[in-house]
Amino acid sequence: MQPLAERLRPKSLEEFVGQEHLTGKDAVLNKMISTERVHSFILWGPPGVGKTTIASILANQLKIPYYALSAINSGVKDVRETIQKAEKSRFFDQTKAILFIDEIHRFSKSQQDSLLNAVEKGIVTLIGATTENPSFEVIPALLSRCQVYVLNSLENTHLIELIDTAIKRDVILQKKEFRIESYDALLKYSGGDARKLLNGLEIVSNQFESSETVVINDNSVLKIIQQNIVMYDKTGDMHYDIVSAMIKAIRGSDPNAAVYYLARMVEGGEDPKFICRRLVISASEDIGLANPNALLIANACFQAIQNIGMPEGRIIMSQAVIYLACSPKSNSAYMAINKAQQLVKDTGNLSIPLSLRNAPTKLMKDLNYGKDYQYAHNHEDNFAHMEFLPEQITNTQLYEPKGSGSEIKFRERLKRLWKEKYGY
Repeated sequence: MQPLAERLRPKSLEEFVGQEHLTGKDAVLNKMISTERVHSFILWGPPGVGKTTIASILANQLKIPYYALSAINSGVKDVRETIQKAEKSRFFDQTKAILFIDEIHRFSKSQQDSLLNAVEKGIVTLIGATTENPSFEVIPALLSRCQVYVLNSLENTHLIELIDTAIKRDVILQKKEFRIESYDALLKYSGGDARKLLNGLEIVSNQFESSETVVINDNSVLKIIQQNIVMYDKTGDMHYDIVSAMIKAIRGSDPNAAVYYLARMVEGGEDPKFICRRLVISASEDIGLANPNALLIANACFQAIQNIGMPEGRIIMSQAVIYLACSPKSNSAYMAINKAQQLVKDTGNLSIPLSLRNAPTKLMKDLNYGKDYQYAHNHEDNFAHMEFLPEQITNTQLYEPKGSGSEIKFRERLKRLWKEKYGY
């Protein structure tokens, strides 16, 4: 017997719940069906919000040949064989086949490259599904040939509608009597994921005999599926709360708390690349110039994770997290760019000093471009005292070195060079 989520998978957009910005009457997916024209696109959103279903609905309603691959267990050979099948089917039927790639972000560059020719020549219409930002995970050449549509976590109203629909329409559940006293525990368990919601409903339902009334309330749900309600939800608020706690522990120089929250994410099945991205940001935002090596360590951790993967990757992340937590801290680079951006917004495009402008032509030299520029390496201590900022904001200090780590030496040097101008 198929799982409940599969038995209830919608066959048309009319049955689809949520994502009204894509499935509504005048929205893009409805227009594809009404015009019978489907272009290549990528669906980006959290798990269980309808990415796979949308692809199958389009193929079903338009009677288009449909091929589906999962990036988890498919390689270049599988992609090429599927494209060959699509090409042969097109020979007999001029309709272009849909090739659906689930978790396309897991495809390597070479695997994604193998899709390009078929998409460009119109052999297949590509529909990709990803939980990761396509800008980072999909190669530019492929991304430029696809629209990106964003899907959102399902709201509670959508989830309640799915529960009620399942009880009324499913061939198995409709044989049972239900008494719903509270939806809250099921909604919390789902985290906005329709598949997880229906799986939870089915687990609870199966614990009651056919002659019993299935009681849905907080106590019954928690009692039956408490082992499945993990303390870490990759798609809900906890996803952000725990990574925030880890970053704040690093900022607070507590390696014990930082590695604890890392373990929470690892045990919860968090994507290690998500964790590593936050470590790279923290290395610059919170440690910065107090220990410039922190950025190198964080970036090396990111690269190693992509090469090695899990579970060994947890050791590399642990090393990086502990190193960052134990490093001296400075947010001076973060504060400097914030101040600089605000200054640009406030003052606009100020004129660049002539001495700093490039002068590749005689006309530019005649206009005094580059005049009086002093090459720092021709001077003692590799420093020439001259004006680098636009005249209107001269003497504006944006970078304030902190008194820890490498910045102690930075401050001493800047004070010696620029004391009269900036007051270091």
